[in-house]
Amino acid sequence: MKRLTRNIFFILSILIAGNLLAQNYKNLYIRVNQVGFLPSDLKTAVIFSKRPINKQNFTIVNEKSGRVVFSGKFEKKVDTYGNFNFNYTIDFSKLKTDGQYNILIGGKKSYPFKIGRMIYNNVVDTLMLFFREQRCGPTHPFLHKACHLWDVVRLIGDPSHPGGVDVTGGWHDAGDYIKFLSTTGFTTYMLMFAYEFDPVKFGFDNNHNGVPDILEEAKIGLDWMLKANYSKYKLITQVQDLRDHEVGWRMPSNDTLRYDRPGFVGMGKNQIGLFAAVMSMASRIWSKKFKSYKLANKYLNAAENLYSIRNNVPNIDSSESGFYQDKTFLGKLALGAIELYITTHKKSYLSDAEMYADSAGSDFWWSWGNINSLADYRIAEFAPRFKKYIYQNLKSFNTRMDSSVFREGLPYSWGTTNSFLGVALQSIL
Repeated sequence: MKRLTRNIFFILSILIAGNLLAQNYKNLYIRVNQVGFLPSDLKTAVIFSKRPINKQNFTIVNEKSGRVVFSGKFEKKVDTYGNFNFNYTIDFSKLKTDGQYNILIGGKKSYPFKIGRMIYNNVVDTLMLFFREQRCGPTHPFLHKACHLWDVVRLIGDPSHPGGVDVTGGWHDAGDYIKFLSTTGFTTYMLMFAYEFDPVKFGFDNNHNGVPDILEEAKIGLDWMLKANYSKYKLITQVQDLRDHEVGWRMPSNDTLRYDRPGFVGMGKNQIGLFAAVMSMASRIWSKKFKSYKLANKYLNAAENLYSIRNNVPNIDSSESGFYQDKTFLGKLALGAIELYITTHKKSYLSDAEMYADSAGSDFWWSWGNINSLADYRIAEFAPRFKKYIYQNLKSFNTRMDSSVFREGLPYSWGTTNSFLGVALQSIL
């Protein structure tokens, strides 16, 4: 009788343990980068569970053949995430073979992910198409007709200039149809920066017209920015007001406000810095790449003209809508000065750049308004000590990553994707 009792207890224990294990796996969720990984990338995934997982093993299988290509153990993270108190990470960085895979844990399977050298190609192609979709004016936009062909009907902030100004073109800011100098300048700069950083990788010409696609798109921003500089020492910093948000969804060519879009005039050291940086770099590229010396000189003259009045304008311009309001001008003015130096080799610009960048320091962030690291990177080519400001940013990001389940370098905020990409960019720099 005692033996029978022991046997029954043993069998029940196995059944209960197996059921508990199954229940643990039932509440398990695997999260992995669905875009994929380059072969040499650090490769990790996150496992969420509402219950502790005792058997902490995982395998990775080739999705097509089902063959196990990697296995290992995962470690508990102390962080909680939402309703999940038991979070784990796995590291499979040693898996470098091209292919499509799934992670398996206790019968649970992750979404497929890829490892390969070309995984980001579709992302780049899609983003370049998105730029075309965001185009405004007679710029051959994608998925919609030419729009807002009367920008702008009047100026606000310049009583000496009655009537309108031609600032057609550029890009719509987001899902709305407002246009901003700050975001257009930042976007245009980053497109050209990418090309200068690696002209081979970013020299693709998918439409076979002899111009790298990334520079072709940058030209959309450059053309609009020159129009926004409608007078030698003046800038239009915003097109359209917040009435745009009150109309509702509509195709851009059918915008009911298309005949009533004002331009807002503004000026600040922050805008001058960004404008000078964009135009200085454009002057270099269009001179060297395209031998367009007349246009290159036009870009450079515009940059130097505005930079020359930096000490006679407010530190920060005021935005009519309140959007994209900078908190400081130092980083952008440092960027403008160093780009002017690289283009002209005038030492006074380098001295200015170092002065402004030292005053700016590290900004411990990244966004359209926090781009000190771009200036630091450029200046460090001539004064290596400026690398320290980028290192300080990265140290701050790493500290944040250590307390994040997904190892994010910054907290979530408005414009998070841009901020996260900025963390990655500073790591590359």
